[in-house]
Amino acid sequence: MVKNPTRMWTLFEYQYRDAGNFKVRGEIALEGVADPENWKHALKSLEDDLFIAEQLDIPPLYAKLYQWSGGPSAADHCWHEFVALKVVEHSETDRRTPRAGTAAEFVRRLAAVSEWQGALSPHFAL
Repeated sequence: MVKNPTRMWTLFEYQYRDAGNFKVRGEIALEGVADPENWKHALKSLEDDLFIAEQLDIPPLYAKLYQWSGGPSAADHCWHEFVALKVVEHSETDRRTPRAGTAAEFVRRLAAVSEWQGALSPHFAL
């Protein structure tokens, strides 16, 4: 039985790892499913699986580590790391997971990046 694609969501899983190797994971929920070839092309825009969250208009994860570091530190930097894509049914998405538009829109936004702009992150100058 083929699942109804209008009820499907794509989870874009990513993480932030500071220079001390402390990590925090996150994900965004994208409505629908984009063509795998389009994803493959778009993911080539990543810099060795790294990206600037602010440039893609997705929640940066740095602040989740501040409880242990007491706030921004010299270990912080501007890069987030792509982890995985997962296609799920709407019922499998967590209501707390930030929504970030459609999968097709996100793929277009990612594919359009020709140069990562670290200055968009508050940690660019640290």
